[in-house]
Amino acid sequence: MGDLYQSYGELASGQIEGIDYQRLWRVSEVSTLLHLAIHGGGIETGTTELADSAASDIHDYYTLDAFKSAGTNAELHVTSTRYDEPQALAMAGKASHIVSWHGAGGTTPVTYLGGLDFNLRDQIGQCLKEAGFAVHIASEELNGTDPKNICNRTSRKMGVQLEITTTQRALFFVGGDMTRANRKNTTPAFTSYVAAVRLGVSKAVVAAGAG
Repeated sequence: MGDLYQSYGELASGQIEGIDYQRLWRVSEVSTLLHLAIHGGGIETGTTELADSAASDIHDYYTLDAFKSAGTNAELHVTSTRYDEPQALAMAGKASHIVSWHGAGGTTPVTYLGGLDFNLRDQIGQCLKEAGFAVHIASEELNGTDPKNICNRTSRKMGVQLEITTTQRALFFVGGDMTRANRKNTTPAFTSYVAAVRLGVSKAVVAAGAG
């Protein structure tokens, strides 16, 4: 089934900001790395929290956080190649590097790695592996290599997309409960995962003087 909305403008016309969703962002004074979760809140649960934690107060952060009633948040999904919300595009264009956080289906705990920034992708993947997490290079459906994908709309025209399965994301929250109320209750796996991504970023970005 395709998206209900083909652009952010259509979404904003059909949904009520502050009632159905909110846009949240922080801009760092020094970093040129953006952690992005455009399908956050109840759309691809856990991605807002992961991006927020990974960015901390060091890097830029943006999310579209959906909070409609259970089972209806998927209506707010605008695919990455058509996500044209102005604030997100402005932040992406100023960033040298992007880590775009997504949720994928699946009953196996695994992360599918994509995007055109192969160095950053591989550094994050290696650090996740070393931390005990399963990773695979994404298949064509999830590989995030379209130049129009917002993860690749950086000043360098490349970024990274992490597609994290439902089962893996459930392990990040106490009791596997990914309801909004419980997503503040994270597990050690959440902390380890975010730390591994940060380490991969440090190896690929900060060491190169771009972070």
